[in-house]
Parts: sequence; structure tokens; C-alpha cells
Amino acid sequence: MALLHCPRPGEPGHETWEADSWKVGGAPAWNTGTYDAATNQIFWPTGNPAPSNRGEGRAGDNLYSNSLLALNADTGKTNWYFQFTKHDEHDWDATQVPVILDSGSKHLIAQANRNGYFYVIDRATGKLLSANAYGKTTWSDSKDIEGRPIAKTEASPTLEGHTVCPGALGTTNFMRLHTISRRPCSTSPRVINATSSAPHRSLMRPAMPTMAARISRRKSRALSRILKAIDPATGEIKWKFEHTSPTWSGVLATAGGLVFTGDAEGTHCLDAASGKPLWHFQMGGAVYAAPIAFAVDGKEYVAIAAGSAIYAFGLP
Repeated sequence: MALLHCPRPGEPGHETWEADSWKVGGAPAWNTGTYDAATNQIFWPTGNPAPSNRGEGRAGDNLYSNSLLALNADTGKTNWYFQFTKHDEHDWDATQVPVILDSGSKHLIAQANRNGYFYVIDRATGKLLSANAYGKTTWSDSKDIEGRPIAKTEASPTLEGHTVCPGALGTTNFMRLHTISRRPCSTSPRVINATSSAPHRSLMRPAMPTMAARISRRKSRALSRILKAIDPATGEIKWKFEHTSPTWSGVLATAGGLVFTGDAEGTHCLDAASGKPLWHFQMGGAVYAAPIAFAVDGKEYVAIAAGSAIYAFGLP
């Protein structure tokens, strides 16, 4: 983990940190960035401000925490930034892996954010195109002129306490106990829009239960661990696959229309168009990693780690 430099006095964004809070402002960069050759930019997601669940003493938006930074690959200069959660008081860092998409002449970048919203941004300009909830969210019920969700006053933590969704675990997350696993989402052009015969590139995103859900549903039934396919054009959930055991695995989509993921029992293969389970293999250990695909002598393989072993499977 690396600490992001918070704006110093005289630098843009310094005014978004109260008093000297910028000195210990946090905003760690948990993951590496993504390079985009089309715009010659590196996109780097950043973590939450510090202290994570207490906003008192750091009034302001707290730039550049919970943000996506677009950096010029040649100079390192910031071309633009987008802040997903201003003045975060819930530990909703934005370090989930962003996914690069192209739609016609538009260069897009998308992220299923920990705060429960799925964002699609023009990666050439940084303009927000859409922000749609993909899980239960109670912290916002309106949006600003740019389409960004606005936090409700009653969503801020209080001494008395109240329920807010998502909780500290976020609607999605990556396995911090094993930081090499980043729970990435994946893209596939094989998910078909129900209202059209044309293919839509969709994102497969693991959705974790929220902290509030853990508390309120503990006595009622088992927690939900769901893999969701999201259409970036509309934010519509195309299909869901519910795991029967805890899942911290990443997701892999292949050009042949398959989706691979894992859970505490093993690995799963799904149909990318429908989410229908096609195959399951019990691996004798929980899957915390993301599956990978590779080819040897023209034959395709999928490999995934579980426990202390790495399994490789050959595709027809």
C-alpha cells in the first residue's frame, strides 16, 4: 500500500482539507493503475480519507481521496479527476479495479464502487455519464446536476447510531487479508440485452453483503453473495448468480462466452449471456484469487489458485 500525497498549501485541492488535516489525510492507493493507449493516460483509483469513519476535523471534500485520477502517461500530470464519495465517513475507498470500455467513438471507463453505485465516465474528459445503484443503498436519494449521488444528512455517523447501506464492507470489496487478490470485475460482449438482438458489453461484478445487511439479516437467513452482470449503457442488472458460500474471488470473462469465478468451495463456470451455471469444481480450499486465461500451443487454459495449490483446466 502506498500513501497518496494530499494537496499541500498552494496546491489545487488543499482548501478541501480543514486546517492541517491534509498532513495525515490518508487516501492510500491500494492497487496499481490501468494504462489506456487510446488516450495515453494512466488511471489510478485512490482510497478513503483518514480517519476513515470520523469526518470531524477534516471538513471539506478531502481531495483526492475516493477518486479516479487520470494521469498523463508521459508527464505524470493530472489531466482530470473524479471523486466518487466526497468527505467519506464510511470507509468507501474507490480502489476497486476500473474497467476500460469502448462504445463506438466513445472511450469509457467504469467502476462498481464500494459505495453501492456503478459509475460510467468518459475517460477522455472525466465527464460522468451515469451513476446507478447496483446494490442496496440508503445513504443517497438524490443526485446533483452532474448526476453524482448526494449524501443525505442523516447518513453521517452519530453517537446514537443508525443503519446505513452499504456498510464498512461496501457493496463490493477485495480481499485485504491477501492483497494480491483484487477482486477485479471483467467485461464480456456476450451479454445480450433482452430488448434487442445486438450484443452489449457488460460487466461481471462480485457484490458483497453490506455490514448493515450482516446485522439485520443474521437471524433471518444466510447472507447473499452475488455475482452480477451489469449493462454499462443502462446500469441494468442483466443476471445474477448467487453463491452458496463466501466469495472473495475475482472474475474472468473469455472471448468464447464463458465466465469463471470462485468461492469458498471451488471454482464456477457460467454462461456469459445468461449467467447459467455450466460447470463447478470443488478445489479443497477457498478461492481468493482471480482466474486467469492463457494459451500453450494453441490450446486455451484457465488457472486459479485455491488454498496452497494452483489448478489449471483445459478448455475444449
